[in-house]
Amino acid sequence: MEKYNFDKVINRKGTGALKLEVLQERYGNTDLLPLWVADMDFETPSFITEALQQRLEHSLFGYTVEPKEYWPTIIQWISEHHQWEVKREWLTYIPGIVKGIGMAINVFVKEREKVIIQPPVYHPFRLTPQGNNREVVYNPLHENEDGSYSMDFENLENVTDEKCRMLILSNPHNPAGIVWDKETLKRLADFCYRRNILVLSDEIHCDMALWDNKHIPFASVSKEAAACSITFGAPSKTFNIAGIVSSYAIVPNENIRHRFFNWLKANELNEPTLFAPIATIAAFQKGELWRKDMLRYIEGNIDFVIDYCEKYLTGIKPLRPQASFLVWLDCRALKLDHTELINLFVEKARLALNDGEMFGQGGKGFMRMNIAVPRTILRQALEQLHQAITEL
Repeated sequence: MEKYNFDKVINRKGTGALKLEVLQERYGNTDLLPLWVADMDFETPSFITEALQQRLEHSLFGYTVEPKEYWPTIIQWISEHHQWEVKREWLTYIPGIVKGIGMAINVFVKEREKVIIQPPVYHPFRLTPQGNNREVVYNPLHENEDGSYSMDFENLENVTDEKCRMLILSNPHNPAGIVWDKETLKRLADFCYRRNILVLSDEIHCDMALWDNKHIPFASVSKEAAACSITFGAPSKTFNIAGIVSSYAIVPNENIRHRFFNWLKANELNEPTLFAPIATIAAFQKGELWRKDMLRYIEGNIDFVIDYCEKYLTGIKPLRPQASFLVWLDCRALKLDHTELINLFVEKARLALNDGEMFGQGGKGFMRMNIAVPRTILRQALEQLHQAITEL
C-alpha cells in the first residue's frame, strides 16, 4: 500500500500560485507565510498526475467529448460516500462554483429581487450577487455559548419578503467548518419550499468531513429540498486540483433543471475542458486511500493548532471544524481593533491569513487559517504568531 508524505514541503514559487503571486498586492509584503487561499500545500496525488501525463503523451489537444465513465464515476462516488442516489440527467458540468452561482443568479433572480446569505460566510456569496446588481439579504448565524454556530430561523422569517428568490447555503459551512445536521437542513428546505426560494447549496467541502462527522447533501433530506435546490460539487478541494476546473451541478427538479441546463447549453458553459473529466475520474476511482490519509493528517494539524493555542496563545480560540482544512480563529480576547489585528498577523507575525471581516457580519475579531500545510510550516506559523503576541 502506498504511503503518502504530507510532511513534504513543496516549493510553489514560479508556478503562478495565487497565494504567493498576489501577496504584495493584497498584503503589501511578499515575505509572508501564506495561509489564506483555500488550496492545500500537499502534492496533488500521483494517480491524478499520472492520468494527466498519460493524456499529455498524445500531443494533440483538439475538441473532445466526455469519457463514458465520467458521469457514472461521479454518481458512484456520491452514492458510496453520501448515500444519495443521483440520476444521470440531474448532472451537468459547470466552469467553477462561484461562476455557477453567478450563472444561477442571472437565470433565476431578476434585478430587483433578492438573495439571502448567512454570514459569516464565504465572501463570494455576497460579492457575486452584488456584482450582478442583486440585493443581498443577511441572516447572520447565531453564535452559541461554546463558539459553535446555528441557523437563526426566527430572524430568517423576519428578513425574508416576497422579493427573496434565492438562498445560498454553505454546506459544509465556510469558514466555520460546520456539518449541518439533517434536522436543520429539513427545516431550511421547508422554509424555502413554501416561499418558492431556490437554494444553491455549495457542497465543495463535502468529502472533507472530519472525525466522526457525516456530510448530508441538502437535496437528499426531503422531497421539498430536492424540489427547490441546485447542488454544486467538485473534487477540487479534496484532491487539490482547483486549477483544473472540475465542478458540477446536481438538479433533481425538472423545471429548475430545464431552465438552468438549457441556459448553460445555449452559452456552451456545460462542456468540460479536456483535463477536468480525466482528473475527476482518477480522483474518484483511485483516491479513497489518499483522501483518508489526508484527512487524518488534517485532523492532526487541527489538534496541533488547538493544543498550541491552549498552551501558548490563550488570547486566540480556534473553533474545531467538523469539515475542511480551514480553522476559524477567535481573536477577540486580544482586544485589538481591526487595523491592530491585521497588523499583528501581517506586520508582526509575517503571516497571510483571511481577515474575518471579509466574511461579513459576525467575522469581526476573527481570522481564517488554512492548516493544509506540512506540520513544520504550521509550527513555524504559530511560533511566529506567539512571538508577535508576546511583543504586544
